Amino acid sequence: MAGCFTSSSRGKTLNTPSDPAAIGLTVQKARDAGLLVITLDTPLDPIDSADATFATDNRLAGKLIGQWAAAKLGDEAQNAKVAMLDFSNAQISVDYLRNQGFMEGFGFDVGDPNRWGDENDPRICGHFMTGANEEGGRTGMEQALQKCPDVNVVYTINEPTAAGASEALRALGKDDGFVLVLSIDGGCDGVAMLNDVTANATSMQFPDRMASMAMQALKTFAETGEKPVVTPGLEFTNTGTELFTNDPQDGIPSEDAAAGLKKCWG
Repeated sequence: MAGCFTSSSRGKTLNTPSDPAAIGLTVQKARDAGLLVITLDTPLDPIDSADATFATDNRLAGKLIGQWAAAKLGDEAQNAKVAMLDFSNAQISVDYLRNQGFMEGFGFDVGDPNRWGDENDPRICGHFMTGANEEGGRTGMEQALQKCPDVNVVYTINEPTAAGASEALRALGKDDGFVLVLSIDGGCDGVAMLNDVTANATSMQFPDRMASMAMQALKTFAETGEKPVVTPGLEFTNTGTELFTNDPQDGIPSEDAAAGLKKCWG
């Protein structure tokens, strides 16, 4: 998950919004002034506020770790106790896309695909806000364990959150491999967590690819006036996501941490 960064030159602008709804007016002013606006990582809300978006398919990233967890548990997935460590109650797009993707992959009956919290499944212990950081992950995990001491699956919005959640599990003596910790991002620190089983699986995004594809799109626009083409079936240009784990499951494409450390970022 990225913060807010903006770069612009000669009628073109790139931005990675931390609040995709709040900057809509500013973006519209830029477009009204004739700038081509491209968003990276987190789509604006609504997504067509920008001319184009280069991003991870966050729903697919969540789905991959959900599928992995369900395959790992096998028949016991029907008896799982799942804690959802989300970003915030604001439910920005990256938050609900990753969350609902995980639920879909795991096999939950997802209600509104663009909003978490309306599920009705006793396997879900609850949604706990973390701010997408390590301290929040630790606090969220502690809250989850108070509500559901028998939690055995933990979804986390990103890898710093997963690190904090794992700290809480260790502090309470629950780091014996019984609890699965799943995450998304693919930063090098996050991928390294697979080796000491701080996390069990993570979906990697590719920010360098986002930037390079977007810069090429700006170059093409400057030369030809052509705007980027979205990925079929999506509302943005998909820059890819891959699953990494040291515990591969049949039917779930993945690579191990050693391969991940060659592709990771940060």
